[in-house]
Amino acid sequence: MPTDTRTALLNLIATHSFKLGDFTLASGQRSDYYIDCRITTLHAEGGRLSGLVLYDLIRELPHSEAIEAVGGLTMGADPLVSNTASASAWALADFNEINQLSTALELGDEDPGPAPTLIHGFLVRKAEKAHGTGRRIEGFLKPGASVVIVDDVCTTGGSTITAIEATREAGMTVAAVLCLVDRQQGGRANIEAAIPGVPFLSVFTAADVRAAHLALPAL
Repeated sequence: MPTDTRTALLNLIATHSFKLGDFTLASGQRSDYYIDCRITTLHAEGGRLSGLVLYDLIRELPHSEAIEAVGGLTMGADPLVSNTASASAWALADFNEINQLSTALELGDEDPGPAPTLIHGFLVRKAEKAHGTGRRIEGFLKPGASVVIVDDVCTTGGSTITAIEATREAGMTVAAVLCLVDRQQGGRANIEAAIPGVPFLSVFTAADVRAAHLALPAL
């Protein structure tokens, strides 16, 4: 992925989402820092960059052309899912525009390579809704489809594993698990144990974010 895109995203997370103090995490663990990635992923530029970075990671996966959707547990995954799906649509639109321009200028002799594929989105509810269709998965749902699970912060991996289990119960195949920030507190091992052989990739570690935060100029 482009280094400048990744660095820009790291700096936004370090600036907006990282706090030092005394915190109790959702897992019940105590910590001297807290990372609220939603402040960044719901930020206009932070959301755009998150989608680009995760989309680039997906395209680097083996057999990425077969991946049809990205999803995760609401609500930490919500902006990541939407922005990654949008990034795929923009990539395809740019590809088509460049091809049309090359054809118009008679510059189409060079093979442009395969076109980007659209990656749709789905969200996993924490429980089935009690009305309407009663679905637990909202959005894309296609049994047999190859999909990627995403989450913003991974601590013990519980929310990610919940999304994995619901996705597999719906008949979809999890090709990879992506996390924006890995706190390195056992989540990776738990996820890899829950879905052996499936790659788990994190964009940043908590140590990366802490270092970037401490390097910020004093206000």
